[in-house]
Amino acid sequence: MRSASTSVLTGLLYTTGLVLFGALLATLLLSFTSMREGSLPYFTYIINAIALLVGGFVTGKRCGGKGWYYGGLTGFSYFLLILLIGFLGFDAPLQWGTFLFLLGAFGIAALGGILGVNSANTGSKPKSFKPRR
Repeated sequence: MRSASTSVLTGLLYTTGLVLFGALLATLLLSFTSMREGSLPYFTYIINAIALLVGGFVTGKRCGGKGWYYGGLTGFSYFLLILLIGFLGFDAPLQWGTFLFLLGAFGIAALGGILGVNSANTGSKPKSFKPRR
C-alpha cells in the first residue's frame, strides 16, 4: 500500500498522458482519414472517459483500499486541471456543462478506482484459507 497522494498523482499522470495520446490519435485520424470534425466531440468524450477509467484504476490498484474515494479524487484533480487550463488559457466561463463534467469525471474515475482495488485484491487469499480435499 502506497501513500494516497502519490497514488492520486500517478493516476492523474496516467490520465493526462492518455488524453494527450488520444489527442494525437484524433489529430492523425482527422488528417489522414475521412473523419469529419463534427464527430470530434464524441471522440473527445470517449478519450476522456477511457483515460479517467484507467487513471482511477491505477490509483485504486496502487492505494489498495477505498478505491471509489481515491479514484474519485483522481477524477476531481483532473477536473481541476482542465478547469484551470480552460479558465486561464481560454477564458472559459463556468456553466452547467462544467458541473456535469465534474460529476462524470468523478464517477468514471471512482468506478476505475473500485475496479483497481478489486483487481489488486484478487490474487491474495485469506490467511485462513484451506482448500478442500
